[in-house]
Amino acid sequence: MASPHSRFLIIGVGNEYRCDDGAGLIVARRLKQQTRDDVTVLEQSGEGAALMEAWKGVDTVVLIDAVNSGAEAGTIHRLEARAQPIPRKFFRYSTHAFSVGEAIELARTLGELPDHLIVFGVEGKTFKAGNGLSGEVEIAVRDTVERVINELARSS
Repeated sequence: MASPHSRFLIIGVGNEYRCDDGAGLIVARRLKQQTRDDVTVLEQSGEGAALMEAWKGVDTVVLIDAVNSGAEAGTIHRLEARAQPIPRKFFRYSTHAFSVGEAIELARTLGELPDHLIVFGVEGKTFKAGNGLSGEVEIAVRDTVERVINELARSS
């Protein structure tokens, strides 16, 4: 759960033991070293109820996860959850039946979406068992870190 004084929450989602599925976690780890005191950074598996609990009472949430939509590996998608539904197909490799996309849409239905919920989806290449990111995703992770920092600067 975010600290009670946190206006900004970054949630990196993923499984580092499924190659590119760890992209969101790695972005979060890199951001932990570069963020301000009013920003909380969490790493999560992507279980929907835990996500909804984590963002309760937070103004701005940036969620980063690996996706597989059919776009070119390394593509970075930016979605504003308040402005548009999150495509379910993005999170088809989730190991949870109630995962990121479902959590966002349930929160929308219940009126519990944060004021600003930005989702960065990093298009993965491989989701097989193993460690390490593909080259395309490693580059996208670096770019995503910069994009999230810029997002927070605009939201200040």
